Amino acid sequence: MITPVLVQNELMGYLVYGDGTEYEIDDRALAHLKIVIGSKLRRQEGFFVSWEHRPEDGSGRVSIWVSPAIPLQFRFVGSKPPQLNRHWLEVLADSSFGPRGLHLVSEAEADKMPPVRPGTA
Repeated sequence: MITPVLVQNELMGYLVYGDGTEYEIDDRALAHLKIVIGSKLRRQEGFFVSWEHRPEDGSGRVSIWVSPAIPLQFRFVGSKPPQLNRHWLEVLADSSFGPRGLHLVSEAEADKMPPVRPGTA
């Protein structure tokens, strides 16, 4: 099991990829990923999703290829969906169109970035 550096609370869900490989991801971050990934898959787009390991997990990076042909499951630990941060969603979605694909950054990192779309705050 690989844990991204995005631990913000105690609720750690799982992104279950393809053959059943589980990636432990903070429930809040996972909820935002679900929205962005779902939007791209509805448009039949394939893309990479990448994130960094925590230093205590040996550092490094993970990149997975996501396409409509590969099964994904978003398994949340918490019983209530978190309130979504529109700016974080926009930052994640915007990154998905770049050559590196969707790069998972923390909410705090996203909040430091300027608005993705002109005129948004």
